[in-house]
Amino acid sequence: MQAVTDTVTHLTDTAKHAAQQLAAIPDQDLRFGDLLLKGGWVMLPIGVLAILGLVIFFERYFTIRKASKNESNLLVQIRSSIHSGNLESAMAICRNSNSPLGRMLQKGLLRIGRPIKDIEGAIENIGKIEVAKLEKNIGILGIVAGIAPMFGFLGTIAGVIKIFYDISKTDNISMGVISGGLYVKMVTSAAGLFVGIVAYVCYHILNMMVDKVILQLETDAIEFIDLLEEPSK
Repeated sequence: MQAVTDTVTHLTDTAKHAAQQLAAIPDQDLRFGDLLLKGGWVMLPIGVLAILGLVIFFERYFTIRKASKNESNLLVQIRSSIHSGNLESAMAICRNSNSPLGRMLQKGLLRIGRPIKDIEGAIENIGKIEVAKLEKNIGILGIVAGIAPMFGFLGTIAGVIKIFYDISKTDNISMGVISGGLYVKMVTSAAGLFVGIVAYVCYHILNMMVDKVILQLETDAIEFIDLLEEPSK
């Protein structure tokens, strides 16, 4: 009976000791910042691409948004000036608007007196220049969307190569060694894909905004040409 009691007491003490050891192990939660740091040198170019993409997106977004403001009042003022025969006032209104449409219409006003095809050609040429200004640097977002995931995969592949190189040196093929190094290196792939997806979405958002501005400019230019033809009707 005494032997049984001693055995139970020994098992209880062992269990308590094991519980104390488990409690002493620090909590090793995965932290986002720590994972990024463990991604290695590849995280640096991915971070640069992320910052570059965000800077270009916000700069272009506000520029395009400014260019897409409603210019119906501008056309009304120009119509009033043309009907009163005051072309200088119409051109001053265009200059003061400081907008793509204003610069297009100003060029058209400068061509008044020439054939309507010449006026249309001048407006179209200025329109192309204004659209090119709006599309400036948007293509870089497309490049970021393409190469950011590649950098991520490069980091993962480089990490896997290093893991197997270390295994060949230490002859330690335990699953802990492989998985412990691999999950860290997969961070670069995840980061690259995330940056690439965000850049891809931003790229298409800006393109849709530019297309909307182009449609509005074409509509206003047609209305301006119709305005110039009104006296001859």
